[in-house]
Amino acid sequence: MGNRLLADGVAGVHYGYLAYLVSGGFIAWRWPRTIVAHVLAATWGVVVVAAHWPCPLTAAQNALRERAGQAPLSDTFINSYIRGTFYPATRETEVRALVAAIVAASWLGFVLRRRRAVTCA
Repeated sequence: MGNRLLADGVAGVHYGYLAYLVSGGFIAWRWPRTIVAHVLAATWGVVVVAAHWPCPLTAAQNALRERAGQAPLSDTFINSYIRGTFYPATRETEVRALVAAIVAASWLGFVLRRRRAVTCA
């Protein structure tokens, strides 16, 4: 039971990471020091997708699921829980481009807000 709950917790962390990936740049508008964490999170996301690296959170979730007597995920976290649920499976390229545009817009807004704050001070 404990390993199953831990595996579910890792899935929750995964969802949290994805939410932060999309919203973290906007969060930095309010708390500017968080931009470093968001740049790191976004960089990690790009590297994992572009290089087809396995995500360590998925590996941890699978290990915990196996210890709990459950089958590991048959695919990546995105393909198991997100793709086909939050957006049509055939629109992955468009969704990736949209996420990249949202992140870029949040960073642009961050820079413009910081620039304005400096000139107003």
